[in-house]
Amino acid sequence: MTATDSIKDAILLAALPHVAFDGWSMAALRAGTGDLGLGPQDLLHAFPTGVTDAVVHWSSWADRQAVLAITDADTSHLRTHERVAMAVWARLEAMGRWREAAVKATAWLATPRRARLAGQLVYSTADRIWRASGDASTDFNFYTKRGLLAGVVVSTTLFWLQDSSEGSTATSAFLDRRIGDVLKIGGRIGKARAAIESFDPAPLLRRFRHDG
Repeated sequence: MTATDSIKDAILLAALPHVAFDGWSMAALRAGTGDLGLGPQDLLHAFPTGVTDAVVHWSSWADRQAVLAITDADTSHLRTHERVAMAVWARLEAMGRWREAAVKATAWLATPRRARLAGQLVYSTADRIWRASGDASTDFNFYTKRGLLAGVVVSTTLFWLQDSSEGSTATSAFLDRRIGDVLKIGGRIGKARAAIESFDPAPLLRRFRHDG
């Protein structure tokens, strides 16, 4: 991680408590920057486009926590899909301290004009998790796995954001079911191809926006 990434992380994490009240806004970013004793130029250097850069970095930060969970642990006894599930769960746990910020980030992305960005972010999440889990596929399976996992990441995250069970046990069970569904579909390339071609995170995100 570069020095710039460290500053981005610091500003992001300092801003998250403010996001809970001010939303993903320049006000929240400025407040977090000020809490660190940094100035407007530091914020501009870290996030040139402001809120968009900050939300993108939030997703990237959560992805890194997911990757670290499986690369820093002994997962040699786990099967690939178990590592994948472990990473998805670790990503949710990393965001758990700032659940309200996660809610607001999801709502922020759930607009038609940000549909492309939302799709890019969830694909990046799926790609990083598969790579960290040891996936070495280069054929159609490369896209199959990422498309299917993207659906798991989105649906599980939305479930988690509305889960009030103790320790998010309902989300854990939901994730296990979704991973199981992926394994069943993944064995049938034709259905997997159809699932990928039809997957679009925008409707799920919009539904969350309306329900929230």
